[in-house]
Amino acid sequence: MKYRVAGVLAMVLMLLITLLAIALDWGNPNQRVHQHEVARQPDAGCDCDGSGLCTHLPLVIIDTGGVEIPGKPIADSYDQETGFTVTSEGESMLSAHIMVMDSDVHNNHPSDTPKLESEMLIRVRGNSSRYFDKYNYLVRLVDEDGEYQEQEVMGMDAHYEWALHGPYLDKSLIRNYMWYNIAGEIMDYAPNVRFCEVIIDGEYMGLYVMTETITNGEECRLNISEPIDGSTETGYLLRLDRGGSSPIKNIETFTSYAYRNLQQLDIKYPRSGSLTQEMADAIAQEFSDFEKNLYSYDYDTENYGYHHSIDVSSFVDYFIINEFTANYDAGWLSTYVYKDIGGKYKMVIWDFNSACNNYTQPVNMPDRFEMQLNVWYYMLTKDEDFTEHIIRRYRQLRKTYLNEQYLNDYIDDVVAYLGPAIERNFEVWGYTFDKEMLDPPERNPQNFEEAIAQIKDYIHERGEWMDKNIVILSQYSHESKVKKFNH
Repeated sequence: MKYRVAGVLAMVLMLLITLLAIALDWGNPNQRVHQHEVARQPDAGCDCDGSGLCTHLPLVIIDTGGVEIPGKPIADSYDQETGFTVTSEGESMLSAHIMVMDSDVHNNHPSDTPKLESEMLIRVRGNSSRYFDKYNYLVRLVDEDGEYQEQEVMGMDAHYEWALHGPYLDKSLIRNYMWYNIAGEIMDYAPNVRFCEVIIDGEYMGLYVMTETITNGEECRLNISEPIDGSTETGYLLRLDRGGSSPIKNIETFTSYAYRNLQQLDIKYPRSGSLTQEMADAIAQEFSDFEKNLYSYDYDTENYGYHHSIDVSSFVDYFIINEFTANYDAGWLSTYVYKDIGGKYKMVIWDFNSACNNYTQPVNMPDRFEMQLNVWYYMLTKDEDFTEHIIRRYRQLRKTYLNEQYLNDYIDDVVAYLGPAIERNFEVWGYTFDKEMLDPPERNPQNFEEAIAQIKDYIHERGEWMDKNIVILSQYSHESKVKKFNH
């Protein structure tokens, strides 16, 4: 009998070990919430009279009092951008009112009691997306005195600043939602996202993705410290893009004045009200020191190498996610890196609108690597330890969050969750299927089903090619390639 018990215990132990191994392989220390897995599913049995909008998704209602939202591009007679619209008072953001209907027990309607109601500031946001018919918006929640007010939105952690992303170029509607969530499973931090439907001044605007912006606050998930009074010490967040509107935030670092980087670095946090010139100078100097080490003969040495400055796993995961999706704005534009006091630099993903074969030009084809050309990865991939880390990590992720079956099931589950909201969205924006936004013309999906197939086909081709060719990355750190960069 004792041997039978021992055998059963051994089997139980082996099962527990197996489950633990799976849990570690799929490890998710962040407990990421995926809306489509936990929220109410489409409900056709709502007892409303059907005369107005009835949706299982959260419903966002914005009231501007009929005033046009600023931030739209202004062009001259040569169709060159000269600036952006402002309010009649000359402000870049408009004071407005927002309500969010988000019931746990029934569908949402414009007449419901809101779960969240707040004053807000709003403007059109984005770069190329400002020229789309379906605008994206930056939203800041404020109190009656106009002070930023952090509040939970649709079950997401409290924040005062949000982006309302309106999928337009992305006919699948799901790219940002999908890849932000998957990145949130893989990396320390990725912005929270929730699908919602939006009404502005009584007009239905379609499906949007409410997105946590990448910045800090008292209760925000991005864990970087606030400035220390009387010093230049602070956690900070940098953006590599086209620069900010506040001169003090735009900094020049080693790679910019050495012409290794042709974009602009700007400080996204601390905010302008907390940022002093001395602090901005200290941030620029610290980041320059990292870049100088990276571009020096000591870039891979034990005592002075780049690994003293960066969280290597964060940079590796950022490389893999953006390379797998061929999200090739990453590392050039919409690129965020942050650092806490005494900590190391970490990367944050952002903007997958053009990923997975959705860039306007056919630059993100599935049979190439590009990330190694970007400003910091140009040197990082010259280190054999770094390229080997990418290869090992990629093979691990292909068994979990980058597994083709997992991704296809994820897509199908998200589409099923959106349900009738898809049709409602394209009742407004369906004409965009007739617009040729991608070159050559045959790349443009003709309907929603083709848009979904476009992503799945790309994932299949990309994964298949990377599985066979991931070792190509080793060439960038081979001695014959990097000897001129070493002592």
